[in-house]
Amino acid sequence: VQLQASGGGLVQPGGSLRLSCAVSGFSLDHYAIGWFRQALGKEREGVSCISSSHGSTYVADSVKGRFTISRDNAKNTVYLQMNSLKPEDTAVYYCATHLRARCYADIAWYEYWGQGTLVTVSS
Repeated sequence: VQLQASGGGLVQPGGSLRLSCAVSGFSLDHYAIGWFRQALGKEREGVSCISSSHGSTYVADSVKGRFTISRDNAKNTVYLQMNSLKPEDTAVYYCATHLRARCYADIAWYEYWGQGTLVTVSS
């Protein structure tokens, strides 16, 4: 089971980025994938998740209306489209899975993690 996050970078406030999470070793359409982030000196927190069943999505209140999660099963990739970025969105972003169909709010469920990609929002 492998996950690889990419797409981070430096962006000005108000800008956009799209993160990608490429997975291998399992079939993406059977399992939920979550996006998490960890800012310097802070705990890792959940950002968004997409389940396998019906493709239900969940978004944290702090990013609601700005971030959108989606999935391309044919490419075994999950995306996180981030718009209207703010300096407080600066963090290392990770994708993860627990190899279950539903999303879980508790980060402890997630066993498999990608290496993270740094997003810096600054002018």
